[in-house]
Amino acid sequence: MLLKNFSDFSLEAGTDEAGRGCLAGPVTAAAVILPNEFTSTLLNDSKQLSEKNREKLKPIIESEAVTFHVVHLEPEIIDNINILNASIQAMQNCIVNLSPTPEYIIVDGNRFKPVNNIPHSCIIKGDSKYLSIAAASVLAKTYRDEYMDRIHEEFPMYNWKKNKGYPTAEHREAIKKYGVTKYHRMSFRLLPEQLKLEL
Repeated sequence: MLLKNFSDFSLEAGTDEAGRGCLAGPVTAAAVILPNEFTSTLLNDSKQLSEKNREKLKPIIESEAVTFHVVHLEPEIIDNINILNASIQAMQNCIVNLSPTPEYIIVDGNRFKPVNNIPHSCIIKGDSKYLSIAAASVLAKTYRDEYMDRIHEEFPMYNWKKNKGYPTAEHREAIKKYGVTKYHRMSFRLLPEQLKLEL
């Protein structure tokens, strides 16, 4: 059973990101404040949920949340500031767009930078411990998957509809065969050393 709050504040936001380890597409973050009375037997860390259950939870979270916000940060930004900083920036952007403003932030993972002097705590595996972080993980994952499905139509040969930009053998084979797109992260190792790309 996931916990409701980490702090004693009622306006506690949970935040998480999706797509950090991908070779293509944005890193997507979400932040959510849930009402105190929110309950769900289904909600869990998005990685533990089937796609069907994530899709089922998305409208429930959106309709019942006090407030939520989702942000995509594009590969160009990831390449400029690195994936860790991009992940943190995406989560920060979500937080500043929440209304009402959270009194406390709980972050999945172990790295975050303060935003607007709001106190925060980083929680390892927070998405499997706290409802608001789990809700944020579901929104980040579903919104990012939708984004990857859209750009799949533009470049179907990479099969982003299935691999969502992660470094699968199929995705790497397509990079080797077709080269890179504007959606690929050029600062990432897109191919193993022995399969260098001619750029």
